[in-house]
Amino acid sequence: MKKAGIIGGAGFIGSHITKRFLETGFDVKVSTTNIANQEKYKHLMELNHADHLHISELNVEDKKQIEEFVKDCDIIVHGGTPFQLDFKDPKLELFDPTIKGTENFLAVLKNTPSIEKAVFIASVAAWNTNFPLPAGGKTPNDTFSENDTPFISEESHPYAQAKFIANQTVNNFIKNNPNLDFEITSVSPVMVMGKSLSNREDSTSTGIQFLFKNKIAPNPFIQMFYDTDIELAMIDVKDVAEAVYKAATTSQLHGKNYLLSSETYPVSDVTLMLNNQNPKHTPKIIYQNKMAKHELGLSIQSVKTSLNQFTN
Repeated sequence: MKKAGIIGGAGFIGSHITKRFLETGFDVKVSTTNIANQEKYKHLMELNHADHLHISELNVEDKKQIEEFVKDCDIIVHGGTPFQLDFKDPKLELFDPTIKGTENFLAVLKNTPSIEKAVFIASVAAWNTNFPLPAGGKTPNDTFSENDTPFISEESHPYAQAKFIANQTVNNFIKNNPNLDFEITSVSPVMVMGKSLSNREDSTSTGIQFLFKNKIAPNPFIQMFYDTDIELAMIDVKDVAEAVYKAATTSQLHGKNYLLSSETYPVSDVTLMLNNQNPKHTPKIIYQNKMAKHELGLSIQSVKTSLNQFTN
């Protein structure tokens, strides 16, 4: 039985990834930042084949802990970077765990002989830190694909900048280490929506859906979505999990970074669909998904289907 290590495997996206690997016969090791806080991962214990699940404490800024976590894994998925919109210290809360964590992770992987495949859960911010606004030089109706030049702005949210820099760190590592014994593949989802596997109250993704459903604006950043009726590209959490699983179990994908997106709708339509009403606009495909569909064999569900599953 092969072992998959899922850093961040108890989070919104990570839980679905953990479920997918357990369903397909893997031994699965999941990290948590505080093993004493069982509320963060107890939902995983209710999954099928949870007898093949192991929980380990991990701080991604601690190399020794990363070494201990990955040492017996065949596949490793890194989705353990913080996704938060509110912060007090961007360096401490976002840049350090995202960038330093990535640097530490890569350094450890290079010296871990058991690893066959590493998958990074990047972000659409790895391609465009302005998201959900268009990249510099583009209009809201212009499409974006893996053939476009990645765009970063110092005016973007620190979370987006940190994810962009972390992805560049991965790219530079691949370039500077041409003879690795394992493959690295990345996936970059747009706004991830859908049903959570847990009742955790600290999920940013679930929280955003709750805000959009009830049209609540706790800060100027969210208020901007309503004021401009911003166009939002979305992807279902289960489709992201499937893409990660396919990227982890398919060979010859070294160095690839797949954009993961379904349709784009204005936020006013997102509110309607989260309340089981029909959207008023025709959906667009702004962020392209052709590469993920073709090379990962990904079948992507509609945004309406995804949002109708949200139950909070």
